[in-house]
Amino acid sequence: MAKQTDDIMLLKGHTFTENTFHHLSEMDLDRIYMDYNATTPLEPEVTQAVTEALQEAWGNPSSNYIAGAKAKAIINRSRENVARMVGGRAEDILFTSGGTEANNLVLHTAVEHFRRNRRAAEQSEGLPHIITSTVEHDSVQLVAEHLQREGKADVTFVPVCKTTARVEVEDIVAALRPNTCLISIMLANNETGVMMPVQEICQRIKSLNKQHERLRILLHTDAAQALGKVAVDVCELGVDYLTIVGHKFYAPRIGALYVSGPGTRTPLYPMLFGGGQERNFRPGTENTPMIAGLGKAAELVTANLSDYQRHMQSIKLYLEERLRAIFKERIHFNSHYPGSDILPNTCNVSILGPTLQGWRVLSNCRRLLASVGAACHSASGNRPSHILLSCGVPSEVAANALRLSVGRGTTREDVDAVVEDLKETVQLLEEMN
Repeated sequence: MAKQTDDIMLLKGHTFTENTFHHLSEMDLDRIYMDYNATTPLEPEVTQAVTEALQEAWGNPSSNYIAGAKAKAIINRSRENVARMVGGRAEDILFTSGGTEANNLVLHTAVEHFRRNRRAAEQSEGLPHIITSTVEHDSVQLVAEHLQREGKADVTFVPVCKTTARVEVEDIVAALRPNTCLISIMLANNETGVMMPVQEICQRIKSLNKQHERLRILLHTDAAQALGKVAVDVCELGVDYLTIVGHKFYAPRIGALYVSGPGTRTPLYPMLFGGGQERNFRPGTENTPMIAGLGKAAELVTANLSDYQRHMQSIKLYLEERLRAIFKERIHFNSHYPGSDILPNTCNVSILGPTLQGWRVLSNCRRLLASVGAACHSASGNRPSHILLSCGVPSEVAANALRLSVGRGTTREDVDAVVEDLKETVQLLEEMN
Protein backbone atom coordinates (compact mmCIF):
# COMPACT_ATOMS: atom_id res chain seq x y z
CA MET A 1 0.00 0.00 0.00
CA ALA A 2 2.24 2.79 1.25
CA LYS A 3 5.91 2.37 0.43
CA GLN A 4 8.90 4.67 0.73
CA THR A 5 11.75 5.22 -1.69
CA ASP A 6 14.65 7.61 -1.04
CA ASP A 7 12.62 10.79 -1.43
CA ILE A 8 9.11 9.83 -2.48
CA MET A 9 6.14 8.57 -0.50
CA LEU A 10 3.32 6.61 -2.03
CA LEU A 11 -0.07 6.63 -0.38
CA LYS A 12 -2.95 4.73 -1.92
CA GLY A 13 -1.89 5.00 -5.52
CA HIS A 14 -0.87 8.67 -5.41
CA THR A 15 2.64 10.09 -5.34
CA PHE A 16 3.68 12.73 -2.83
CA THR A 17 7.06 14.35 -2.28
CA GLU A 18 8.58 14.55 1.21
CA ASN A 19 7.52 18.21 1.35
CA THR A 20 3.89 17.22 0.95
CA PHE A 21 3.86 15.65 4.40
CA HIS A 22 6.39 17.89 6.13
CA HIS A 23 3.72 19.51 8.30
CA LEU A 24 1.35 16.52 8.39
CA SER A 25 2.80 14.30 11.09
CA GLU A 26 -0.42 12.30 11.35
CA MET A 27 0.00 11.15 7.74
CA ASP A 28 2.19 8.20 8.67
CA LEU A 29 3.04 5.77 5.91
CA ASP A 30 0.47 3.22 7.09
CA ARG A 31 -2.39 5.71 7.19
CA ILE A 32 -5.28 5.14 4.78
CA TYR A 33 -7.08 8.18 3.43
CA MET A 34 -10.85 7.89 2.96
CA ASP A 35 -11.90 11.52 2.93
CA TYR A 36 -11.95 12.23 -0.80
CA ASN A 37 -15.17 14.25 -0.48
CA ALA A 38 -13.19 16.74 1.60
CA THR A 39 -10.30 17.10 -0.84
CA THR A 40 -8.22 15.07 -3.26
CA PRO A 41 -4.50 14.93 -4.02
CA LEU A 42 -3.23 16.13 -7.38
CA GLU A 43 -2.94 13.57 -10.12
CA PRO A 44 0.70 13.34 -11.32
CA GLU A 45 -0.29 14.75 -14.72
CA VAL A 46 -1.90 17.69 -12.95
CA THR A 47 1.21 18.34 -10.88
CA GLN A 48 3.24 18.28 -14.08
CA ALA A 49 0.91 20.76 -15.79
CA VAL A 50 1.11 23.13 -12.80
CA THR A 51 4.90 22.83 -12.62
CA GLU A 52 5.39 23.45 -16.32
CA ALA A 53 3.16 26.52 -16.18
CA LEU A 54 5.09 27.87 -13.20
CA GLN A 55 8.37 27.43 -15.03
CA GLU A 56 7.48 28.20 -18.63
CA ALA A 57 4.31 30.34 -18.60
CA TRP A 58 5.17 32.88 -15.95
CA GLY A 59 4.28 35.86 -18.11
CA ASN A 60 1.22 38.04 -17.62
CA PRO A 61 -1.51 36.55 -19.83
CA SER A 62 -2.51 40.07 -20.90
CA SER A 63 0.96 40.79 -22.31
CA ASN A 64 1.80 40.36 -25.99
CA TYR A 65 5.30 38.92 -25.68
CA ILE A 66 6.01 35.18 -25.80
CA ALA A 67 5.76 34.39 -22.07
CA GLY A 68 2.41 36.18 -21.86
CA ALA A 69 1.12 34.59 -25.05
CA LYS A 70 2.08 31.16 -23.74
CA ALA A 71 0.19 31.80 -20.51
CA LYS A 72 -2.87 32.97 -22.46
CA ALA A 73 -2.74 29.85 -24.65
CA ILE A 74 -2.66 27.61 -21.56
CA ILE A 75 -5.64 29.45 -20.08
CA ASN A 76 -7.61 29.12 -23.32
CA ARG A 77 -6.85 25.41 -23.56
CA SER A 78 -7.85 24.87 -19.93
CA ARG A 79 -11.09 26.76 -20.50
CA GLU A 80 -11.89 24.41 -23.39
CA ASN A 81 -11.10 21.34 -21.27
CA VAL A 82 -13.28 22.50 -18.39
CA ALA A 83 -16.12 23.29 -20.76
CA ARG A 84 -15.84 19.88 -22.41
CA MET A 85 -16.01 18.17 -19.00
CA VAL A 86 -19.42 19.73 -18.30
CA GLY A 87 -20.77 19.68 -21.84
CA GLY A 88 -20.64 23.44 -22.29
CA ARG A 89 -18.86 26.02 -24.44
CA ALA A 90 -15.49 27.55 -23.62
CA GLU A 91 -16.97 31.06 -23.63
CA ASP A 92 -19.36 29.99 -20.85
CA ILE A 93 -16.53 29.19 -18.39
CA LEU A 94 -15.20 31.79 -15.94
CA PHE A 95 -12.30 30.96 -13.65
CA THR A 96 -12.69 31.81 -9.95
CA SER A 97 -10.67 31.28 -6.78
CA GLY A 98 -12.90 28.33 -5.88
CA GLY A 99 -16.44 27.15 -5.29
CA THR A 100 -17.17 29.67 -2.54
CA GLU A 101 -16.51 32.61 -4.84
CA ALA A 102 -18.51 31.02 -7.66
CA ASN A 103 -21.53 30.43 -5.41
CA ASN A 104 -21.34 33.95 -3.97
CA LEU A 105 -21.20 35.37 -7.49
CA VAL A 106 -24.40 33.56 -8.48
CA LEU A 107 -26.41 34.74 -5.48
CA HIS A 108 -25.05 38.27 -5.84
CA THR A 109 -26.04 38.25 -9.50
CA ALA A 110 -29.58 37.04 -8.82
CA VAL A 111 -30.24 39.81 -6.31
CA GLU A 112 -28.68 42.49 -8.50
CA HIS A 113 -30.56 41.29 -11.59
CA PHE A 114 -33.84 41.46 -9.69
CA ARG A 115 -33.05 44.97 -8.46
CA ARG A 116 -32.30 46.21 -11.97
CA ASN A 117 -35.20 44.48 -13.69
CA ARG A 118 -38.08 44.25 -11.22
CA ARG A 119 -40.03 46.91 -13.08
CA ALA A 120 -40.25 44.45 -15.99
CA ALA A 121 -43.14 42.75 -14.23
CA GLU A 122 -45.52 44.41 -11.77
CA GLN A 123 -45.84 41.25 -9.70
CA SER A 124 -42.10 41.31 -8.93
CA GLU A 125 -42.28 44.17 -6.45
CA GLY A 126 -40.72 43.64 -3.05
CA LEU A 127 -37.53 41.82 -2.13
CA PRO A 128 -36.01 39.22 -4.45
CA HIS A 129 -36.90 35.69 -3.38
CA ILE A 130 -34.36 32.86 -3.41
CA ILE A 131 -35.18 29.15 -3.04
CA THR A 132 -32.55 26.72 -1.82
CA SER A 133 -32.46 23.60 0.37
CA THR A 134 -31.62 22.88 4.00
CA VAL A 135 -28.64 20.69 3.04
CA GLU A 136 -26.58 23.06 0.89
CA HIS A 137 -22.90 23.83 1.31
CA ASP A 138 -22.18 26.78 3.61
CA SER A 139 -21.09 28.88 0.63
CA VAL A 140 -24.72 28.87 -0.48
CA GLN A 141 -26.55 28.60 2.82
CA LEU A 142 -24.62 31.29 4.71
CA VAL A 143 -24.76 33.71 1.78
CA ALA A 144 -28.54 33.26 1.59
CA GLU A 145 -28.85 33.76 5.34
CA HIS A 146 -26.70 36.90 5.12
CA LEU A 147 -28.86 38.37 2.34
CA GLN A 148 -31.96 37.63 4.39
CA ARG A 149 -30.51 39.08 7.57
CA GLU A 150 -29.43 42.27 5.76
CA GLY A 151 -32.90 42.73 4.29
CA LYS A 152 -31.64 42.24 0.73
CA ALA A 153 -33.61 39.08 -0.09
CA ASP A 154 -36.26 36.69 1.15
CA VAL A 155 -35.12 33.07 1.28
CA THR A 156 -37.01 29.81 1.46
CA PHE A 157 -34.98 26.85 2.70
CA VAL A 158 -36.85 23.81 1.40
CA PRO A 159 -36.35 20.71 3.61
CA VAL A 160 -35.34 17.42 2.06
CA CYS A 161 -37.70 14.46 2.17
CA LYS A 162 -36.84 12.27 5.15
CA THR A 163 -37.48 9.14 3.07
CA THR A 164 -35.34 9.96 0.05
CA ALA A 165 -32.99 12.63 1.52
CA ARG A 166 -33.68 14.59 -1.70
CA VAL A 167 -35.33 17.92 -2.11
CA GLU A 168 -38.51 17.09 -4.01
CA VAL A 169 -39.54 18.88 -7.18
CA GLU A 170 -43.08 19.54 -5.97
CA ASP A 171 -41.77 21.15 -2.80
CA ILE A 172 -39.65 23.52 -4.89
CA VAL A 173 -42.62 24.41 -7.09
CA ALA A 174 -44.81 24.97 -4.02
CA ALA A 175 -42.27 27.46 -2.66
CA LEU A 176 -42.38 29.68 -5.74
CA ARG A 177 -43.53 33.29 -5.39
CA PRO A 178 -44.10 36.03 -7.97
CA ASN A 179 -40.77 37.56 -6.92
CA THR A 180 -38.71 34.33 -6.99
CA CYS A 181 -35.49 35.13 -8.86
CA LEU A 182 -33.18 32.16 -8.17
CA ILE A 183 -33.32 28.47 -7.33
CA SER A 184 -30.02 27.03 -6.10
CA ILE A 185 -29.91 23.28 -5.41
CA MET A 186 -26.70 21.25 -5.14
CA LEU A 187 -26.21 18.39 -7.60
CA ALA A 188 -24.99 15.91 -4.97
CA ASN A 189 -24.80 16.17 -1.20
CA ASN A 190 -21.33 16.05 0.29
CA GLU A 191 -22.31 13.98 3.36
CA THR A 192 -24.98 11.53 2.19
CA GLY A 193 -23.91 11.37 -1.46
CA VAL A 194 -27.55 11.75 -2.51
CA MET A 195 -28.08 13.11 -6.03
CA MET A 196 -30.66 15.89 -6.23
CA PRO A 197 -33.31 16.06 -9.01
CA VAL A 198 -31.80 19.15 -10.60
CA GLN A 199 -32.77 18.21 -14.15
CA GLU A 200 -36.41 17.71 -13.19
CA ILE A 201 -36.47 20.99 -11.27
CA CYS A 202 -35.04 22.85 -14.25
CA GLN A 203 -37.59 21.30 -16.61
CA ARG A 204 -40.48 22.43 -14.42
CA ILE A 205 -39.14 25.93 -13.88
CA LYS A 206 -38.29 26.52 -17.53
CA SER A 207 -41.83 25.55 -18.41
CA LEU A 208 -43.15 28.07 -15.88
CA ASN A 209 -40.75 30.74 -17.17
CA LYS A 210 -42.29 30.37 -20.63
CA GLN A 211 -45.88 30.47 -19.40
CA HIS A 212 -45.76 33.64 -17.36
CA GLU A 213 -44.89 37.23 -18.12
CA ARG A 214 -42.58 37.56 -15.20
CA LEU A 215 -38.94 38.03 -14.32
CA ARG A 216 -37.08 34.87 -15.27
CA ILE A 217 -36.23 32.46 -12.47
CA LEU A 218 -32.51 31.68 -12.68
CA LEU A 219 -31.31 28.11 -12.06
CA HIS A 220 -28.07 27.20 -10.31
CA THR A 221 -26.47 23.99 -9.12
CA ASP A 222 -23.31 23.54 -7.07
CA ALA A 223 -21.72 20.48 -8.75
CA ALA A 224 -18.68 20.33 -6.48
CA GLN A 225 -19.24 16.78 -5.25
CA ALA A 226 -20.52 15.32 -8.53
CA LEU A 227 -17.74 16.26 -10.92
CA GLY A 228 -15.21 13.50 -11.46
CA LYS A 229 -17.59 10.91 -10.00
CA VAL A 230 -20.67 10.98 -12.25
CA ALA A 231 -21.39 12.41 -15.68
CA VAL A 232 -22.35 16.09 -15.58
CA ASP A 233 -23.81 17.81 -18.64
CA VAL A 234 -25.09 21.37 -18.34
CA CYS A 235 -27.33 21.01 -21.38
CA GLU A 236 -29.02 17.90 -20.02
CA LEU A 237 -29.43 19.49 -16.61
CA GLY A 238 -30.80 22.73 -18.05
CA VAL A 239 -29.05 25.00 -15.55
CA ASP A 240 -28.08 28.62 -16.06
CA TYR A 241 -25.14 28.37 -13.65
CA LEU A 242 -22.99 25.45 -12.47
CA THR A 243 -20.24 25.64 -9.85
CA ILE A 244 -16.98 23.77 -10.48
CA VAL A 245 -14.51 23.03 -7.66
CA GLY A 246 -11.07 21.75 -8.67
CA HIS A 247 -9.85 20.17 -5.47
CA LYS A 248 -12.73 17.68 -5.48
CA PHE A 249 -11.49 16.03 -8.71
CA TYR A 250 -7.70 15.89 -8.25
CA ALA A 251 -7.06 19.47 -9.38
CA PRO A 252 -5.61 22.40 -7.38
CA ARG A 253 -7.69 24.61 -5.10
CA ILE A 254 -9.19 26.75 -7.81
CA GLY A 255 -12.67 26.82 -9.30
CA ALA A 256 -14.80 27.93 -12.20
CA LEU A 257 -18.35 28.95 -12.89
CA TYR A 258 -20.32 27.82 -15.91
CA VAL A 259 -22.74 30.52 -17.07
CA SER A 260 -25.00 29.89 -20.05
CA GLY A 261 -24.12 32.92 -22.16
CA PRO A 262 -22.66 35.22 -19.49
CA GLY A 263 -24.01 38.73 -19.81
CA THR A 264 -26.14 37.84 -22.85
CA ARG A 265 -28.52 34.91 -22.35
CA THR A 266 -27.85 34.80 -18.62
CA PRO A 267 -27.11 37.76 -16.36
CA LEU A 268 -23.82 37.98 -14.51
CA TYR A 269 -22.79 40.95 -12.38
CA PRO A 270 -19.23 41.17 -11.03
CA MET A 271 -18.46 41.46 -7.35
CA LEU A 272 -14.92 42.67 -8.08
CA PHE A 273 -13.69 45.49 -10.31
CA GLY A 274 -10.26 45.79 -11.82
CA GLY A 275 -8.22 45.08 -14.91
CA GLY A 276 -10.87 43.51 -17.10
CA GLN A 277 -9.77 39.88 -17.04
CA GLU A 278 -12.40 37.17 -17.57
CA ARG A 279 -14.37 39.66 -19.69
CA ASN A 280 -14.73 41.99 -16.69
CA PHE A 281 -16.90 39.45 -14.87
CA ARG A 282 -14.05 38.35 -12.61
CA PRO A 283 -11.07 40.72 -12.92
CA GLY A 284 -7.62 40.02 -11.54
CA THR A 285 -4.47 38.68 -13.21
CA GLU A 286 -5.15 35.04 -13.97
CA ASN A 287 -3.51 32.34 -11.86
CA THR A 288 -2.05 30.51 -14.85
CA PRO A 289 -0.48 27.50 -13.04
CA MET A 290 -3.65 26.65 -11.10
CA ILE A 291 -5.79 27.13 -14.20
CA ALA A 292 -3.43 24.80 -16.07
CA GLY A 293 -3.90 22.19 -13.35
CA LEU A 294 -7.68 22.57 -13.44
CA GLY A 295 -7.69 22.12 -17.21
CA LYS A 296 -5.54 18.99 -17.07
CA ALA A 297 -7.71 17.48 -14.32
CA ALA A 298 -10.83 18.20 -16.39
CA GLU A 299 -9.20 16.56 -19.40
CA LEU A 300 -8.53 13.43 -17.30
CA VAL A 301 -12.16 13.33 -16.13
CA THR A 302 -13.44 13.57 -19.70
CA ALA A 303 -11.15 10.75 -20.83
CA ASN A 304 -11.51 8.40 -17.86
CA LEU A 305 -14.78 9.08 -16.04
CA SER A 306 -16.35 5.67 -16.71
CA ASP A 307 -13.28 3.92 -15.30
CA TYR A 308 -13.14 6.20 -12.28
CA GLN A 309 -16.84 5.69 -11.60
CA ARG A 310 -16.73 1.94 -12.02
CA HIS A 311 -13.74 1.57 -9.70
CA MET A 312 -15.14 3.79 -6.94
CA GLN A 313 -18.52 2.07 -7.06
CA SER A 314 -16.90 -1.36 -6.79
CA ILE A 315 -14.73 -0.31 -3.85
CA LYS A 316 -17.62 1.37 -2.04
CA LEU A 317 -19.82 -1.72 -2.39
CA TYR A 318 -16.99 -3.87 -1.07
CA LEU A 319 -16.55 -1.48 1.86
CA GLU A 320 -20.24 -1.72 2.72
CA GLU A 321 -20.14 -5.50 2.39
CA ARG A 322 -17.19 -5.78 4.79
CA LEU A 323 -18.78 -3.40 7.30
CA ARG A 324 -21.95 -5.50 7.31
CA ALA A 325 -19.96 -8.69 7.75
CA ILE A 326 -18.05 -7.37 10.78
CA PHE A 327 -20.64 -5.21 12.57
CA LYS A 328 -23.83 -6.97 11.43
CA GLU A 329 -26.98 -5.40 12.94
CA ARG A 330 -24.91 -2.69 14.63
CA ILE A 331 -24.25 -0.99 11.30
CA HIS A 332 -26.53 1.76 10.00
CA PHE A 333 -25.97 3.31 6.57
CA ASN A 334 -26.83 7.00 6.47
CA SER A 335 -26.29 7.06 2.70
CA HIS A 336 -28.98 4.51 1.75
CA TYR A 337 -32.31 6.00 0.72
CA PRO A 338 -34.95 4.21 -1.36
CA GLY A 339 -35.40 5.72 -4.80
CA SER A 340 -32.37 8.00 -4.56
CA ASP A 341 -29.19 7.77 -6.60
CA ILE A 342 -25.99 7.98 -4.55
CA LEU A 343 -22.49 9.08 -5.51
CA PRO A 344 -20.33 6.05 -6.38
CA ASN A 345 -17.70 6.83 -3.74
CA THR A 346 -19.68 7.91 -0.66
CA CYS A 347 -20.49 5.71 2.33
CA ASN A 348 -21.90 7.47 5.37
CA VAL A 349 -22.19 4.96 8.18
CA SER A 350 -22.83 4.77 11.92
CA ILE A 351 -21.64 1.98 14.18
CA LEU A 352 -24.31 1.83 16.85
CA GLY A 353 -23.31 2.04 20.48
CA PRO A 354 -23.39 4.59 23.33
CA THR A 355 -19.62 5.19 23.28
CA LEU A 356 -19.06 5.12 19.54
CA GLN A 357 -19.57 8.74 18.53
CA GLY A 358 -17.93 9.42 15.20
CA TRP A 359 -15.33 11.86 16.51
CA ARG A 360 -14.36 9.43 19.25
CA VAL A 361 -13.96 6.53 16.84
CA LEU A 362 -11.85 8.52 14.38
CA SER A 363 -9.59 9.98 17.07
CA ASN A 364 -8.76 6.45 18.22
CA CYS A 365 -8.30 4.84 14.80
CA ARG A 366 -4.68 3.91 14.12
CA ARG A 367 -4.88 3.94 10.32
CA LEU A 368 -8.12 5.48 9.04
CA LEU A 369 -8.19 9.13 7.98
CA ALA A 370 -11.79 10.22 7.47
CA SER A 371 -14.32 12.70 8.82
CA VAL A 372 -17.69 12.81 10.52
CA GLY A 373 -19.11 15.16 7.88
CA ALA A 374 -18.27 18.20 5.80
CA ALA A 375 -14.79 19.59 6.43
CA CYS A 376 -16.24 23.11 6.56
CA HIS A 377 -18.27 22.07 9.62
CA SER A 378 -15.28 20.72 11.57
CA ALA A 379 -15.37 23.73 13.90
CA SER A 380 -18.93 22.96 14.99
CA GLY A 381 -17.72 20.62 17.72
CA ASN A 382 -19.09 17.17 18.33
CA ARG A 383 -22.73 17.88 17.55
CA PRO A 384 -24.53 15.54 15.14
CA SER A 385 -24.53 16.69 11.53
CA HIS A 386 -27.48 18.95 10.74
CA ILE A 387 -27.45 17.41 7.25
CA LEU A 388 -28.11 13.92 8.62
CA LEU A 389 -30.72 15.24 11.05
CA SER A 390 -32.45 16.97 8.13
CA CYS A 391 -32.50 13.62 6.31
CA GLY A 392 -34.36 11.95 9.18
CA VAL A 393 -31.40 10.20 10.81
CA PRO A 394 -32.05 9.93 14.59
CA SER A 395 -29.79 12.11 16.71
CA GLU A 396 -28.08 9.21 18.50
CA VAL A 397 -27.34 7.55 15.14
CA ALA A 398 -26.16 10.78 13.49
CA ALA A 399 -23.79 11.37 16.41
CA ASN A 400 -21.96 8.15 15.49
CA ALA A 401 -21.66 8.97 11.78
CA LEU A 402 -18.48 8.39 9.82
CA ARG A 403 -18.27 9.76 6.29
CA LEU A 404 -16.08 7.36 4.34
CA SER A 405 -15.40 8.54 0.80
CA VAL A 406 -13.14 6.45 -1.41
CA GLY A 407 -11.01 7.63 -4.31
CA ARG A 408 -9.52 6.54 -7.60
CA GLY A 409 -6.61 4.77 -5.94
CA THR A 410 -8.44 3.10 -3.03
CA THR A 411 -8.00 -0.67 -3.07
CA ARG A 412 -9.75 -3.67 -1.53
CA GLU A 413 -6.68 -4.11 0.65
CA ASP A 414 -7.22 -0.60 1.95
CA VAL A 415 -10.83 -1.46 2.74
CA ASP A 416 -9.82 -4.62 4.59
CA ALA A 417 -7.31 -2.67 6.67
CA VAL A 418 -9.79 0.12 7.45
CA VAL A 419 -12.53 -2.28 8.54
CA GLU A 420 -10.05 -4.12 10.76
CA ASP A 421 -8.93 -0.79 12.20
CA LEU A 422 -12.55 0.13 12.95
CA LYS A 423 -13.17 -3.27 14.53
CA GLU A 424 -10.17 -2.87 16.86
CA THR A 425 -11.12 0.71 17.71
CA VAL A 426 -14.70 -0.24 18.59
CA GLN A 427 -13.44 -3.04 20.84
CA LEU A 428 -11.01 -0.62 22.51
CA LEU A 429 -13.65 2.03 23.17
CA GLU A 430 -16.16 -0.46 24.54
CA GLU A 431 -13.56 -2.04 26.82
CA MET A 432 -12.66 1.41 28.14
CA ASN A 433 -16.26 1.86 29.24
